[in-house]
Amino acid sequence: MIAAIVIVPGYLKSQERQKLQDTLRVAFEKGQDVPPEVLDAMTRDIKPSVSPYRDVRRGVIMLALAGAFSAIGVAHGYFEGFDETWGWYAAAAFPGFIGIAFLLLGLFAKDRKA
Repeated sequence: MIAAIVIVPGYLKSQERQKLQDTLRVAFEKGQDVPPEVLDAMTRDIKPSVSPYRDVRRGVIMLALAGAFSAIGVAHGYFEGFDETWGWYAAAAFPGFIGIAFLLLGLFAKDRKA
């Protein structure tokens, strides 16, 4: 599942790039001129602009993951006994503290421009 999350976007982007190259090849074969802006846009490495709220979003996601682990711990403790729930809370601590760090980074760096 994790491999699919990593591989599929790259595959789709390569398919899109391949289709664009095929379209340009057909245009060249038919003798049509391609505007230099199109070629410049293709050769440039365009990265999406970094949002100043990216850290806040990541922090919220990590805290939600920590909350999910904690909820599993509560449910497990309800059915199996509360002595065995410490593992779930320990698992929740890692994304929880990382989420807090991301939130602090995002909130203290609010004045930076995208």
